[in-house]
Amino acid sequence: MNNSRNLFPHNHFVNSELRQKLIKQKPLLIWLSGLSGSGKSTIANALEKKLYENGFLSYLLDGDNIRVGLNNDLGFSDEDRKENIRRIAEVSKLMIDAGIIVITAFISPFEEERDFAKKLVKKENYFLVHVDCSIEKCEERDVKGLYKKVRKGEIKNFTGIDSPYENPPDPNLKINTENEMVEESADKIFSVILEKIKI
Repeated sequence: MNNSRNLFPHNHFVNSELRQKLIKQKPLLIWLSGLSGSGKSTIANALEKKLYENGFLSYLLDGDNIRVGLNNDLGFSDEDRKENIRRIAEVSKLMIDAGIIVITAFISPFEEERDFAKKLVKKENYFLVHVDCSIEKCEERDVKGLYKKVRKGEIKNFTGIDSPYENPPDPNLKINTENEMVEESADKIFSVILEKIKI
């Protein structure tokens, strides 16, 4: 039962603008989307390190880490994938309100869910990075051994094999991890977002 009619959110004195002044930065949701094995988590980690070294407060939400905790009740059906992204977007919204730069590394295969996140945090706070890499290269890397399990029939609904990945039609930035080193990709993202996060 939805009790939203009986909920009355409070307006607090300390708002987003005051928090931004306090920590001297503008918040931004940097959403990394791409196939499993494309390099999202590695790039996100390198980007967070770069932000830290340059005096920015950030927080990295990584797909596997979130599924171990907050979303450990979800599977990999299309509906569960959508709910996974919905929860991540809601957590990101809270962090954006706190003034934090949020980096997410999720396959997030559906345009509808990426759009939901953008609308929720507002377009100006959303920066979509398409981490592009061919399925062949991702499978060749297979850092987690997932593709091997898929080929053996041990995993179903795997993005890029038996579940679709919808390429973002208009990302803020596209990086190709077949042609770029990790640091190069992280540097590229940092240089583009710098003006968005500086006060």
